Amino acid sequence: MQRTLMMSMIALSMGGMSVAAQAQTQQQNEIEQLRQEVQALRSLVEQQKVQNAQTATAIANVQRTAATVPANPVLKTAKGAEFNLYGNVRLDASYKVDGGPIDWPYNQINNVALEGTAGNSDRLSSTLSATRLGLDFKTQAAEQEVKGKIEVDFLGGANFDNLRIRHAYVNYGNWLLGQTWSNFAVPDYMPETIDANAYVGGAVKRTPQVRYTAKFNPQTNLVLAAEDPKDKLVTDKVITQRLPAFTARLNHQFADNLNVSVRAMGHEKRINSEEEMAWGVGVGAKYDVVPGTTLKADYYHVKGDSSFVSFANKGVVVEADGSLVQNEFDSIMLGVTQKFSDKLHGTLGYGYMTFDKDQNYLDAPGSAATANKNLWQAWANVFYSPTKPLSFGLEYVYGERETFASKTGEDNRLNAVAIYNF
Repeated sequence: MQRTLMMSMIALSMGGMSVAAQAQTQQQNEIEQLRQEVQALRSLVEQQKVQNAQTATAIANVQRTAATVPANPVLKTAKGAEFNLYGNVRLDASYKVDGGPIDWPYNQINNVALEGTAGNSDRLSSTLSATRLGLDFKTQAAEQEVKGKIEVDFLGGANFDNLRIRHAYVNYGNWLLGQTWSNFAVPDYMPETIDANAYVGGAVKRTPQVRYTAKFNPQTNLVLAAEDPKDKLVTDKVITQRLPAFTARLNHQFADNLNVSVRAMGHEKRINSEEEMAWGVGVGAKYDVVPGTTLKADYYHVKGDSSFVSFANKGVVVEADGSLVQNEFDSIMLGVTQKFSDKLHGTLGYGYMTFDKDQNYLDAPGSAATANKNLWQAWANVFYSPTKPLSFGLEYVYGERETFASKTGEDNRLNAVAIYNF
């Protein structure tokens, strides 16, 4: 019995050892499997790192290649200045029911035929003389960038078909030297027109000048300039000058949608030994009522000058005794431009100019018969741009001229334009 009990205990002991051995073996197998999985995961991570590095290298190579091949190659002069060429090809046409004496399609409201006088009526005229060509330059001088512009068209000469300079100037810091828009008679506040000569109350004056701009803050700046007014002839007398015209313009942006400009000018008019001081003031405003709707207005009061504001009577005339008499006038131009879409917009505008009556001025030789008392014009236009470089416009204008001799004349025209910009 004891022997049997002992044998049973030995059997149980051997069975327990066998179970324990099996459990240990299974545990070792699981550990080995886990070790293999960890090793595989480690290899996968190392492989991913290599792929990421290769991808980063490829991207860097692409970026470097793109940086060395610009989309728009930079053009340079022989002296190293960068420049770009721009311009347009422009065809203007006008059908005059009634109009000025010169056979071209631009404004001549101050010279339209008076009643009882044979005029230039019922006539079609066209020209490509307003076609433009321009170059913008820039280069680095020390720590300051120098910019320049040269722009020409073909509206020069007696027949308005010769090459002429529109703009030719250099900008260095706050200084400008050369020819560009007058600091006094700026076109910024004129409602848009098809007519390249603008309408009553506007000014398209470009002068040789030296200009300095003082910036008080991002919203306000003051521009001072010394300009050549190019007012040379009065009847058969020659105007000489000892000093340039001095002009000042204060610009201020009251809000994102409202800009205002206040301007002043003064210069000497000298004929023989006689001299008078010409002067003028102006104010312009641009107001975006809502997105796509813009109002513009421009006002001038000028005495003794006809060189800055277009279509004015002679600024000064010579009396029989040799003394000088000045002309004085007020003018205003206003209009609204509506953008209907990215391709279509139009403008309604009105301009008016009135001259003070001075009997001494009217009694001067050659003045009374031709001096204008009032001028006005109203116009409506529409511009259509089917693609970015092309633009087509159609405009109707009607105006009247009244002289101090109580005679009137009419300006009645339909204008069209086609422009290719490049």
